[in-house]
Amino acid sequence: KTPKSKVLITLVRVEYNGAVLGDSSKTGVLPDGIAEYDFSTSFECSPDGPNSLDVLVQKPLLLTVLEVVPKEKKKPEKITPLGQAVVDLLPLLQGVRSLKVFAPLYAVSASPSEMLHPEAMGGLEVTVSTKELLLSAAQFSSGNLLSITLEAAYSVPDTFTADTQQNYMVCLQTPAAGEKESLLLFKNGKLKADGNKEPLPRPKLWPLGPILAPGALNIPDSFIVGGPYEDEDGELTKSKDREFRIQAESAKRIVWDTERRCFLDAAAVAVLKKRIAECRHWPVELCRMSMASAGKGKTSKIDKGDEDKQIAFHGVAYVNMMHLLCPGVKQIRGAFRVFNYQDREVFEKTKFQHSIFRDRRSQLSLVKEGFGSPPVSKAAPSKALKEEKDFSAMVRPRQARGTTCLCFCVTGALAADSTTHQQCLSPQQYSEAGTFLVMEIKLDRPLVPKRLREELVQRVKELIPPRPALPHRTDGAKKAVEDYHNRVTDVAVAILREYRELFGKQLPDQGALDHETLEKQKRQLEYELNTSGKYFAFKEQLKYSVVKIVREKYLKTTAFETKEQLQAFLSELYVYLVDHMHIALNKFLSEEDVSPALPSCTTRKQLLLFAREAEANKDFKLASVFYKQRIARDQHSIQAWLDYGAFCLLYEDATKAQECFQQALCLNPHHIQSLLLSGIAAVKLQHYEEAEIFLEDACCLEPSSIEAWTLSGLFYELKNNYIQAERSFREAKKVLRAQLEEERRLLEAAEGEGRKPSSPSTQPGNS
Repeated sequence: KTPKSKVLITLVRVEYNGAVLGDSSKTGVLPDGIAEYDFSTSFECSPDGPNSLDVLVQKPLLLTVLEVVPKEKKKPEKITPLGQAVVDLLPLLQGVRSLKVFAPLYAVSASPSEMLHPEAMGGLEVTVSTKELLLSAAQFSSGNLLSITLEAAYSVPDTFTADTQQNYMVCLQTPAAGEKESLLLFKNGKLKADGNKEPLPRPKLWPLGPILAPGALNIPDSFIVGGPYEDEDGELTKSKDREFRIQAESAKRIVWDTERRCFLDAAAVAVLKKRIAECRHWPVELCRMSMASAGKGKTSKIDKGDEDKQIAFHGVAYVNMMHLLCPGVKQIRGAFRVFNYQDREVFEKTKFQHSIFRDRRSQLSLVKEGFGSPPVSKAAPSKALKEEKDFSAMVRPRQARGTTCLCFCVTGALAADSTTHQQCLSPQQYSEAGTFLVMEIKLDRPLVPKRLREELVQRVKELIPPRPALPHRTDGAKKAVEDYHNRVTDVAVAILREYRELFGKQLPDQGALDHETLEKQKRQLEYELNTSGKYFAFKEQLKYSVVKIVREKYLKTTAFETKEQLQAFLSELYVYLVDHMHIALNKFLSEEDVSPALPSCTTRKQLLLFAREAEANKDFKLASVFYKQRIARDQHSIQAWLDYGAFCLLYEDATKAQECFQQALCLNPHHIQSLLLSGIAAVKLQHYEEAEIFLEDACCLEPSSIEAWTLSGLFYELKNNYIQAERSFREAKKVLRAQLEEERRLLEAAEGEGRKPSSPSTQPGNS
């Protein structure tokens, strides 16, 4: 506030892609810190215009709050920048037509507001809207968003110096909409001297170049988080490289920390997948450019020798993109060595015939990169642009103390940003210094979707032959009759046992008894059964089965109305019961008298020991018998099927082993060991597609299984899929490190308590 005026006069300037869209009217800030601008503006967005798809994806809207000091007697009007805010327009490509945000306002460096509010000081309320969707739902779902973050270059040559006339740049080429190519340029790398490492996590930056409020360069909710070297997808991940990387990260380095985005439509996604499949390495060019003569209007007249003097240290890093073709992978991050740029080597590794810095300078624009107009200059916005899709905006008040509010509405279509460049030399210093780039490549969706757990379970079920259906339970009348037959047989056996106890010693050795003797024995047997109560017990045994026949066979559940009906039913029932008694007795007496087998004294554990002993003695036939006996004891034992299957896999037939493993899976489809052994058997039978399903299902079922990831890596190595094998082995190592770390933590905790811990792997019963 000025001494003569108690009201702070401000205005808001809106810029996009280096062009000033307009200034709001001068508005006084109310005592409660509210300023109402009610300002709207628009700009044209078209595939062939300066504000294309790629520009909208990666460049935010820039808003600058300016303080206006009214002119006095001999002093002109003075405009001073106070703060800046940015608005990310990416949601407009994700099916949103209207976007309302509260953009934090960051203080301009060396301004009075920075001294009072070093952090964000309030904000602007901005609404961005479009008349129609920039991308249809089908276009968005079939496309993909590619984000590339360039973090830093480490172990740079000693000849690199912090000279304001030197610009450190990195560029790579990606497919864009249609058949176009998008060149993603990272410039203005900051050369930092030896010192502390870069902090983690740290924010990613917008590709805007220098602006008045450096805090506004931070992309909201987007950070570089780092991670263990062993989990990266690039080079220098081995234990022998660890010390070198730790030293390099605190030595001289060039830092960008910048993220660039590129929207890929369906055609560009197909081209990306095809190019990665044809050539896994992509070139990322690094260059130091001298900007001494830039802006003097003599660029077109500079000869070849002068260009070589301006641009130097032309290097290239080879990024292995094959990881992005692994199912479910949508992000790779790692360190990539920088080599001297040599045409033949680049072509052999990447199939790229042209250098971006040397041969495609016309597609790069170093001068117009970023947001360039200084906020103090009052450039007028363009008025006569042809509106294919226009952007409208208005400013509304925000009821919060200390905030300034703006509302900005937008609509448009999109395509690719470009940048002119100059040619670079190719020195021999990157390889000697061991320079490497650390960068991240991320997609919104994986190029190859990962199969869901439900899909894998269904595929496993399809691979297992259907088991025969269990026999239907015989209910109703049939079951009642069978139960009556069984009870009759039991009673007959009991009566014969009583007969043998009474007359066993009187039976002749040869011949048959006469009729008189049989009648006498019959009367004596009946007397014994009646006096002992056994006759009544036998009737009780038959009673329940007879009741079931009445209910199930004759469907009689209520009392009879007359005695005649009761007598008729009893007569019919008696005949039926006697007939079926004869059937049961004839069946029982016609069967051979087979002595019951003696109960086995061996247990399943003993049978396993016998099988292992026979196997060690090379008596495979006897070992097979013991394994089968274990299964016969309990056909629902998964371990019995797996043991026999493993034996068959080693010494007999892989097909029979596969049947055993599949039988185990029938008992429990979620048994990890059954899945792994099924995969091994499928590999031995050369059924590689089935093996991949079994192993992938095992890894998905139990991600903490070292065995599952290791076997999966060996399988992919067998199929020469070294990228997928590397990822599987890396997961196995990650799980192993976590387990070792947990054991170490338990050991330290136990040592602190003065006792020795019991490791889970050495517990009794786990060996």
